[in-house]
Amino acid sequence: MTSRAQRLLVLGVLVIAVVSACRKRQPEVAPQPVNTTPPETCDQRCRDSIRAADERRRADSIANEERRRKEAADRALAALRATLAEKVFFDYDQSMITDESRAALDRKLPILRANAGLRLRISGHADERGSDEYNIALGQRRAVAVKRYLMDQGIDGGRLDVVSFGEEQPAVQGGTEDAFALNRRAEFEITAGGENLTPPR
Repeated sequence: MTSRAQRLLVLGVLVIAVVSACRKRQPEVAPQPVNTTPPETCDQRCRDSIRAADERRRADSIANEERRRKEAADRALAALRATLAEKVFFDYDQSMITDESRAALDRKLPILRANAGLRLRISGHADERGSDEYNIALGQRRAVAVKRYLMDQGIDGGRLDVVSFGEEQPAVQGGTEDAFALNRRAEFEITAGGENLTPPR
């Protein structure tokens, strides 16, 4: 082999070596994860999520309905108590039931009839004019007149207690005619059976 041939051979070997060294290595491709979850399991997960959301909505709806019922019951109870507590008023130095007072008493009757265990205390009051003794007697006559009216409408008198405070517990302070009118009154207090009042039918 001539020197020229040797040089060409060496040169060829060097070129091959350089090309091999310079050739870029292809990056290794990471294997793709294989979805081993069966399609039906994904569908079941979705169905479970929907079912849970529906159950939460139903529970919220039931809780809201119960709250609305309780609020309505509380309002109804408050209205019954307000009707029972409604005062009646009298003319000056009188114990006769006026038409306006009769209407207020008539509103109490259905509640009293629907709640046989309900008891009331009727307290009679007077304005400051007159002596203490006279006003105590006047307050007593007023309370008794109210009790008699309710009894005449069929309410058992044993459920109605009476007391007189005369002028001792004025509803309004002052010596005006308006104050006197508001102090000539009978008031009502539930003494038994008021915990769970039944609305009239």
